[in-house]
Amino acid sequence: MTAPSLDQVHDETNPDPWHALLLDQSTFIDENVKAALMRNNASRSRQFLLPIVRPLARLFIAIVQLIRIFLPNSLTSPRALHGTICWGMKYFVSRDANYLILRHFNIGSQILGFLNQNLAGGKLPAWPLRPRKIDDVGGNTFVQHDINIYNFIINLNLYLRENAVLLEPIPPEHIDFSAIQDVDHTLELLPDKWHNFIDLQSAIELYTPLFGLLLSDADFWRASNSLQLDETIAIYVTRVLNRPEILSVVNNRHPMVPLSTFEAGFRLMLHGYDAENLHGFIRIMRDRKAHGKH
Repeated sequence: MTAPSLDQVHDETNPDPWHALLLDQSTFIDENVKAALMRNNASRSRQFLLPIVRPLARLFIAIVQLIRIFLPNSLTSPRALHGTICWGMKYFVSRDANYLILRHFNIGSQILGFLNQNLAGGKLPAWPLRPRKIDDVGGNTFVQHDINIYNFIINLNLYLRENAVLLEPIPPEHIDFSAIQDVDHTLELLPDKWHNFIDLQSAIELYTPLFGLLLSDADFWRASNSLQLDETIAIYVTRVLNRPEILSVVNNRHPMVPLSTFEAGFRLMLHGYDAENLHGFIRIMRDRKAHGKH
């Protein structure tokens, strides 16, 4: 299947599903992100490699979980995890997939910064992640991303309880959008050689068992359970913007009812989708305010 484009000819007898979604404007996802995601969906890697990788990855997760029953904290190495991920991103993962990965950390930090400014006056401690190139994720970025979400929720609610603050909608004229910035121009040119062919979903499925193998049992479970916090973060956004309709496009829900780690790879893909929708919605509200609209 060829990569879709906005100007491709539409054949009504054989419509291209990715062309349809590329043109669709029912979500709030940035157009560049949507284009990269549709090219990813149309890739031969996703068509042929993903069906092979996914069941093998889930089998490996099951094996790792059995090992972790007896060795919950042994044989772990976050440094090796991040080093392996960076190596794979440089030499095997596609440019579109790398773009979506780097962008995810940036917009995630921006969403938390937006909530920090508007719900706590910017008083909460923060560790924003702003990788510009693949080497920037080689420290502890993937693990820190999950830690940031938990720390934010804990610190925010401690602040609200200590200051007897209620999570009520903020008047539109008082909303601070300064944390929401355009990301793409800050990213460096990403590798696009013949061997950079692995699509985003296949890469995620390949990396997820490595998280289980090279992180402690507690770290892996925390990372997996953090995916369900998309709903919690979205609820905070609705309290700031007083626009509950954004909850309709959130897929990872019910954090108090933890799910199995077997589908963590798929839910991680949904996590990226949820984050892009949230960031896009906030960006639209920012632009409407800039033009005097509410």
